[in-house]
Amino acid sequence: MTRPMAEADPIGASVPAADVDTSPRPARDPVSFKRELTGVIPHLRAFARGLCGRPDLADDLVQETLLKAWAAQERFEPGTSMRAWTFVILRNAYLTDMRRNRFRADYDETVAERILVAPAAQEGPMHLSDMHRALLTLPPERREALLLVGAGGFSYEEAAQICGCAVGTIKSRVGRARATLTQMIEHGQIPRRSTDDAVAHSAIMSELEQTVLHGHRD
Repeated sequence: MTRPMAEADPIGASVPAADVDTSPRPARDPVSFKRELTGVIPHLRAFARGLCGRPDLADDLVQETLLKAWAAQERFEPGTSMRAWTFVILRNAYLTDMRRNRFRADYDETVAERILVAPAAQEGPMHLSDMHRALLTLPPERREALLLVGAGGFSYEEAAQICGCAVGTIKSRVGRARATLTQMIEHGQIPRRSTDDAVAHSAIMSELEQTVLHGHRD
């Protein structure tokens, strides 16, 4: 059984927990918090580059995320996932910057070739430039599972908590999504680039936002 996520993230979005935990909580330790926060920086950078498409903008976004997380450390519940918590901060910061027209999904060649990798038990990687167009052809529940596990760097357990379903269901969705995308790539069935990548990217991120904030609605 998966552990409920923290009841609220530091920037206002709520993720309901199954039960309210009334047991004593571990004391907050700034040193431990800093160590955990430092440990997720590589994950934040990888995800930010996938969102922004440019290393310079991604680094700015990661820096903003780290500052927000540090300022809101009193809202972080010790024992919960630092990666999931900071992912929500980064995603919300990115969406805010998108609304301010700071990021325009301007993908350079390096980021276009960044691969989206699922856990080791999954099949081989695929290119992000193809992913953005191909993902929109998947059923929503499979698309969100692959985004959370692949692009978001979540474990199957964390993704299951966000989507409100069993871990086995997430594994099945990710596996089927990757199998479908692999077949599309092998048979040249990916939508042409005439499909606007920025529009596709915006649609995917909008759906991911709703998934993380409200959970999957079957």
